[in-house]
Amino acid sequence: MAAKPALLLLLLLIMLQLAAAAAAAAPPPPPSPSPSLSCRTKCGEITIPYPFGIGTGCYREGFGLICNDTYTPPRLSILNFEYEVIDISLARGEVRVYLEASRACYNKTGYRQGGNHYMSLGGGDPYLFSTRNKFTAVGCPNHGYFVDGPGYYVSGCVSICRPSTSSLDVSCTGVGCCQSSIPAGLNFYEPYLLGMPNGSNGGDYIFQANSTPCSYGFLVDEDWFRFNTSYLSMTQDFSVPVVLDWAIRTPANCSAAKRNATTYACRSADSLCSETQNGPGYSCNCTTGYRGNPYLIGGCKDIDECKLKDKYPCYGVCTNILGSYNCTCPLGTDGDATTKNGCRKKDKFTLALKVVTGGSIGIFLAAFMCFWAYLGMQKRKLIRIKQKFFEQNGGLLLSQRMNSFKAEFKIYTKEDLEKATNNFDKERILGRGGHGIVYKGILEDKTIVAIKRSKLMDDNQSTEFATEMLILSQINHRNVVKLLGCCLEVEVPMLVYEFISNGTLYHYIHEKGNESIILFDTRLRIAAESAGALAYMHSSASTPILHGDVKSANILLDDNFTAKVSDFGASKLAPNDEFQFATLVQGTCGYLDPEYLITCQLTDKSDVYSFGIVLLELFTRKKALIFDGPEEDRSLASCFVMAMKEGRYHEILDNQVKDEARIEILEEIAELVMQCLSMSGDERPKMKEVAEKLESLRRLQQQHPWTQEHYPDEMENLLGESRQVHAKITNGYQ
Repeated sequence: MAAKPALLLLLLLIMLQLAAAAAAAAPPPPPSPSPSLSCRTKCGEITIPYPFGIGTGCYREGFGLICNDTYTPPRLSILNFEYEVIDISLARGEVRVYLEASRACYNKTGYRQGGNHYMSLGGGDPYLFSTRNKFTAVGCPNHGYFVDGPGYYVSGCVSICRPSTSSLDVSCTGVGCCQSSIPAGLNFYEPYLLGMPNGSNGGDYIFQANSTPCSYGFLVDEDWFRFNTSYLSMTQDFSVPVVLDWAIRTPANCSAAKRNATTYACRSADSLCSETQNGPGYSCNCTTGYRGNPYLIGGCKDIDECKLKDKYPCYGVCTNILGSYNCTCPLGTDGDATTKNGCRKKDKFTLALKVVTGGSIGIFLAAFMCFWAYLGMQKRKLIRIKQKFFEQNGGLLLSQRMNSFKAEFKIYTKEDLEKATNNFDKERILGRGGHGIVYKGILEDKTIVAIKRSKLMDDNQSTEFATEMLILSQINHRNVVKLLGCCLEVEVPMLVYEFISNGTLYHYIHEKGNESIILFDTRLRIAAESAGALAYMHSSASTPILHGDVKSANILLDDNFTAKVSDFGASKLAPNDEFQFATLVQGTCGYLDPEYLITCQLTDKSDVYSFGIVLLELFTRKKALIFDGPEEDRSLASCFVMAMKEGRYHEILDNQVKDEARIEILEEIAELVMQCLSMSGDERPKMKEVAEKLESLRRLQQQHPWTQEHYPDEMENLLGESRQVHAKITNGYQ
């Protein structure tokens, strides 16, 4: 009896595992249209396939439609243009709409009346006039032509009269009716109808006995239009069908479109991209053996050819396979099963040989098909994983915001960055940090970039990632490393930055073998540029940004030794509410704000403290932490504060700095560092004030030397306030 509950429990566990596997194998919903929306798929008798749609979220940009249910039957028209739609074709990439013919009517007094009906398709995205249309002029005598948007003549023809209309034929070759072709790439059409003067002396049109009462000019689908003599007696308005070619116009070709997974329109795994013949752009079609909607994930379905014998004849045994079908003769016969009476009986020896051969081939095909199906499953699984990571990392939100802000920011595929870094070759590593590894990459257009492959981040960081990337991409400052793009279809996003060639400030001032002379003017300029970049992030960016890990290793130098602030792995957007922002402490030992360590609240004054350590490194050429000396001398900040209290801060300055800088400027820098290293954030200056101070000292250093003896009043005013602050801060450390 005890065994039955155990057996039931085992069966229940197996069923749960099968259900979980089925759920994991289910494909992700298509990104457009949103699965949460109930999008209308018909207007009257007209089917509306995606990328077309009615209502917000139900169509790709530029493919919106309107259904007016007040008509019977309901009337479908193009959004923003209101041209009535007759039908939509995905396979041919065409939409047919109605266009009213232009008309000019005359009477015996020469009076002319009628209407001129032009048609504009905007900038040609996504619609252009199809070359299947013909410009047609009906009536006689009639000179009809049309022009494009700029007003240039495009195409036209002349139709003439014969003495009797009964002699007219229906070929539309110039007698009563004429036609001309139109060029590709046309997005504007405006027709003109001109009467023909009577007599050799010119003049206005004069009604003739054999003239038609009205003349017409119109674009029309050449497959629809058939001329007959009844047109020559018409006087009323009428509409004709016009063919519009549509395509995804941006990017202009398939190779460019496939680089951006977020905007690539061919969503189905069994779809192909084809470049259009009419204007720039591309369209999508299901591969051979599939049909459906290639613009939706899973939209292309396998055709069961065995159920369509009229199109795929088979007079033997039909077996459907993915993308095709097999048609074989029944057992005991051979020949061509796709033709009637093509299968013939065979002798027993041949039959046995064929059975053995067929069995071997069947086993091989079965194994091959299993392998092919396995590869297909793995490919679809990889696509689902990439889509999952893309959505998890905020890709849909980031793409939407990018379209809104017009950001010069690109979303790269994993394959793009693998190719750029030679599959993340160790030889391409530029550096390793607390937030990831940085590789040198070369993109397809030969642009050299720095690619940061970050370490794992928690769910909270993932939810904020898209917003923070968008903000960082908006930073445009000459002393901030430009964020060019990112890759979201991996578990942890990868970032693409501009490449800075001369390494880090840390390497420049500390690395062994790099004991070259660093001019004081260069140090002061690097300090002023770095402070200016941080001040811009704090005060001038659209949303204030806190760096969170300011250190000499995160300040890069280009070929001209211009400072570039980098590595925003610990950066945060400044909160609107002081209570909203408490985080796990991140940063680098030796640079961390003591107040941040206690409160776990990152503020703009935390960056000020860390920048004070960077200033000390620049002007002392000592590291923030030194582990090979006495314990009391390990912290550069502590050593400096103690030296300031004892009036001997000159001892820890770099000899070259003491040789080149004037004493009054060194005192100003020392006072500024003391303010930055205040234990209380409220007593530290803002980064904007630090930047302004360094810039003024830099200008002072560039002037001709002057001394306190020559300008006692000016010197005292310049130094007095800093000395008062120094006394206050020094007392605070005691």
